[in-house]
Amino acid sequence: MYRYDEFDAAFVAARVGQFRDQVGRRLAGELTEEQFRPHRLMNGLYLQLHSYMLRIAVPYGTLNVRQMRKLAEIARKYDRGYGHFTTRQNLQFNWPALKDVPDILAELASVEMHAIQTSGNCIRNVTADHYAGVAADELADPRPFAEILRQWSSLHPEFSFLPRKFKIAVNGAPHDRAVIQAHDIGLQIVRDDQGELGFAVYVGGGLGRTPFIGRKVRDFLPQRDLLAYAEAILRVYNLEGRRDNKYKARIKILLHEKGLEALRDAVEAEFSARGGASLELPAEEVERIAAYFAPPPLAPRSVTNERVERRRGKDAQFAKFFESNVVAHKVPGYAIVTVSLKPIGGVPGDASADQMDAVADLAEDYSHDELRVSHEQNLILPYVALDDLTAVYDRLASVGLATPNAGLISDIIACPGLDYCALATARSIPVAQRLSERFGDGARARAIGPLKIKISGCINACGHHHVGHIGILGLERNGEETYQITLGGSGDETASIGQIIGPGFSSETVVGAVETIVDTYMARRSGPEETFLDAYRRLGPAPFKEALYSRNAGADI
Repeated sequence: MYRYDEFDAAFVAARVGQFRDQVGRRLAGELTEEQFRPHRLMNGLYLQLHSYMLRIAVPYGTLNVRQMRKLAEIARKYDRGYGHFTTRQNLQFNWPALKDVPDILAELASVEMHAIQTSGNCIRNVTADHYAGVAADELADPRPFAEILRQWSSLHPEFSFLPRKFKIAVNGAPHDRAVIQAHDIGLQIVRDDQGELGFAVYVGGGLGRTPFIGRKVRDFLPQRDLLAYAEAILRVYNLEGRRDNKYKARIKILLHEKGLEALRDAVEAEFSARGGASLELPAEEVERIAAYFAPPPLAPRSVTNERVERRRGKDAQFAKFFESNVVAHKVPGYAIVTVSLKPIGGVPGDASADQMDAVADLAEDYSHDELRVSHEQNLILPYVALDDLTAVYDRLASVGLATPNAGLISDIIACPGLDYCALATARSIPVAQRLSERFGDGARARAIGPLKIKISGCINACGHHHVGHIGILGLERNGEETYQITLGGSGDETASIGQIIGPGFSSETVVGAVETIVDTYMARRSGPEETFLDAYRRLGPAPFKEALYSRNAGADI
C-alpha cells in the first residue's frame, strides 16, 4: 500500500500545528463557533447532535496493521471505546472532546493518516472496490489510480472551494463494487480493442434529496488523460455549478439542467483547450505508484482444502460463514474474508477498540499486514490462505465478529441517524437492529438470498437508501418518525434509483412492512435462483403495493 513521502509527512504535520492553534483560539474564546466552523470542517470535524464528530480518511478503504491499532488506541483514549465505519470507507469517532482533537490528529499523523478533505466543499476521500487487487474478476487494481487522484486533488488550489462537495470512485472489475454511478465522477477500468487500459467515465451521479444515476460521458479515456479529463470536468463544474442554492449546487443538477450532450461538449472543449499533454499522466509514474500496491508473494495452493471441508461438514456456523463471508481470490488456495460489522441486533458499522485490535492481529498473522474497509460498512481480510481459514474464523468468533451474513438481508447499511446526527429527522439504528433481529442470519435469511437493505435518517441519504434493493428513508411528520420505503434500487453495474412504493410507515409498523415485502417476493419469485432485485424488475411495484396497503391498514399516511 502507499507510503507517505517526506512531503506528505511535512504537509500533514504542518496542518496539525495549524489546527492546534485554531482550536486553542476557539477554546480561549477568540473565535466564535461560526468563525471556527470552516477551520474545523477543513480538518474533518463536525458538530453533531450531542458532541463533535471526527471523520478520519481511509483512502480507497485500505489500512495496515499499525493504522488499525492506532484507531483502536484513539477509541480507548479519546472516545468511548469504539469507532463507526462509514459508507465512504472512512471511520468516525462520535465523542471526541474539542481540546483533544489536535492530539488525535497528531497521533493519526504518526501512522500516515489524517482527516483532511473528509468534509467541506472539496474533493472528498477517493473510494474504490474493497476487493481491489485481489478479486478474481478484476481487470486492474483501481487503487493506484485512486492514489494518483488523491495526490492530485489534495488541497488543489482551484478546487478547494467548489460549489459543493465532490466525490470520486474507481472500480476495477466488470462487477461494480464501488457504486461508481452514484458519484460525481465514477471511473470504470476498461480495455479497448487494442488491449490498452483506460476508463469509462460517468458524471453526475449522486443521492441526497435529488438522486441521480451518473451518465456516461466517455466510453474510453486513456489512462494518460485521467488527470487532465478529471480537471476538465471539475473546471466546468466549478465555473458553471450553482452557488445560489446549496441544494442545487451538485454537478448532478448541472448535468440535469444543462443536458448530457451539452455537458459532455463543455468538458471535451475544456479538455481540448487546456491540452491533455499539459497534465498527461506518464506511464512511468503510474508504474511507480502501482509498485506500492504490489501484492505479497503468494504461491498458488490447492483450491481444495481438507481442513476447511472437514470443518464445514461438522460445524454449521462455520459452513454458513464460508458460504456468505468468503469470496474467491485471484490466487488459487487463498480467500477474501469479509468481517461483518453487522451482528444480529447490533449497530451497523460499529467496532469496539478490542475488535479493531483483534482484526489488526488477524491481518498481521494471516493477511500480510493489510485490511480493507468496504462501503457496506464491513472490514475485509484480503489475503487469507485456505489453510488458515478455520483459525481466522475461530478468532473472529471469539470477539463477536463471525456473523455469517455478508450480502444477506441482515447485512444492513445504516447511517447514524437521529441518535447522533444534527441533520437527521428520524432514527436509523433502531430500525436496522430490529430488522436484523427479525430476519437473522439462519435458514430464512439464506432462503431469501442476496438482498440489500439500506437506511437513511434524513434526505441527505448517507445510508444510500436510494440504491438499496429495499431502501428506507426516515422522516419527521407531525412530530412523529415516518419511514418511506423505496424498492428496486441498485448500486452495481445495473445501477438504478429505487421507486417510492407509497405512503410511509410508522416506527412501529416499518419492520412488519419490510417483512410483507419480503414475503411477497418469496411467494412471487420464479424460483430460488431469482434474486429480489430481478424479481422486482420483472414484477414491478404493483404486487408489493397491493400486499403492503391491503394488509397494513395502520400505515402512517
